[in-house]
Amino acid sequence: MAVVGTCHEGSMVEAGSRRMVCCFIICLWAWCLWVDGSYFGGKGSTLCTAVLPCSSASLCLSGPADCEEQNPLGGWVGGGFSSVGAPLMCVPFHAEHFAEKEEILLDVTSRLWFTYRKNFPAIGGTGPTSDTGWGCMLRCGQMIFAQALVCRHLGRDWRWIKGKRQMDNYFNVLNAFIDKKDSYYSIHQIAQMGVGEGKSIGQWYGPNTVAQVLKKLATFDTWSSLAVHIAMDNTVVMEEIRRLCQSHVPCAGAAACPALESDVLYNGCPEDLGLRGRLPLWKPLVLLIPLRLGLTEINEAYIETLKHCFMMPQSLGVIGGKPNSAHYFIGFVGEELIYLDPHTTQPAVEPGDSGCLPDESFHCQHPPCRMSIAELDPSIAVGFFCNTEADFNDWCQQIKKLSLVRGALPMFELVERQPSHFSNPDVLNLTPDSSDADRLERFFDSEDEDFEILSL
Repeated sequence: MAVVGTCHEGSMVEAGSRRMVCCFIICLWAWCLWVDGSYFGGKGSTLCTAVLPCSSASLCLSGPADCEEQNPLGGWVGGGFSSVGAPLMCVPFHAEHFAEKEEILLDVTSRLWFTYRKNFPAIGGTGPTSDTGWGCMLRCGQMIFAQALVCRHLGRDWRWIKGKRQMDNYFNVLNAFIDKKDSYYSIHQIAQMGVGEGKSIGQWYGPNTVAQVLKKLATFDTWSSLAVHIAMDNTVVMEEIRRLCQSHVPCAGAAACPALESDVLYNGCPEDLGLRGRLPLWKPLVLLIPLRLGLTEINEAYIETLKHCFMMPQSLGVIGGKPNSAHYFIGFVGEELIYLDPHTTQPAVEPGDSGCLPDESFHCQHPPCRMSIAELDPSIAVGFFCNTEADFNDWCQQIKKLSLVRGALPMFELVERQPSHFSNPDVLNLTPDSSDADRLERFFDSEDEDFEILSL
């Protein structure tokens, strides 16, 4: 009996040990799934994302379904965000705190998100009342330009919080993009201004075309008083930009300084009546660079350079896409791009009885998508915003340093003065409907590649 009892006790100890080992293995397995992110979704998972300026010690990161940050040992550290969307952000290398994840989510939802809309006033009086099926690149153009206006009037650190009363300048920015004919950058204005670029209403726009149209429309935005420069021929000429931003001649009667909140409202935005004649030393710069990064697919040699552009504090993102769809790219994680997708049709928004504009549908509270960088159509436009001359000088230094990064082929050239073989810069940048711009349009826009299905 004693022997039997001893054997029974030994068996219990052995069984208990096995259970402990099994529990340890299961816990280790679950932890591994949690760490590499596979527990939260696979490669096709979608994210709600935004980008903050990165320092040299930062990483552009995202997580599949919850906010996740990369730890110093590699892998992912899961967070506690709900399924409304997981953010992307440049975070400090050792950042692993929930407070920082909350800041990431705020940055995500603060981006202005423009999608297809329906039931808006007919474009041109008798044209389409919805841009579903044809307006995705126009919406992407709105998003990248809206980010410039946010940086201009609200600052890069501004945050949108659901239900919180926002400052007047926020609604001034939003009103500039509302779907009505008298908003500066509405779908109506972009589509009708595109006629001057040879585009019928409802026709596909490439990245270069939408950039040219936005440049034209910006001349009427007296409140923002932006200097918009489109760098052609894969070359950014610093002398041209300085001359444009330091110009003391307002375009189209535009005021040279930002308006006061107490000024008269015009076109949904303040019209400056008292500051005319007071001239700034530097007009805030929106720099758009149409690029062709390959013939039919992106050249892998440009990928590292593209990633570095996202990490610059002046970055506005990238507009482009893949066949049959255009996207607004705002960051990356690994070898995947993170983007806001305009391919959702929402009802047009009208101000309420009190004049207040419902704004929740203009902020991404659903998971956007990610795609492999290799799938990116080679025709893109990269955007940057330099609020001051110091910002521009800093951007130039970063671009010069980027040329020294191993394995990063420059996407464009930065030069001090215009090369002798260039066309007249006044033709390309002051009159964007010129024949020279039209000549380059087909090369940069990829319109022969069935990029978008026309649907009227």
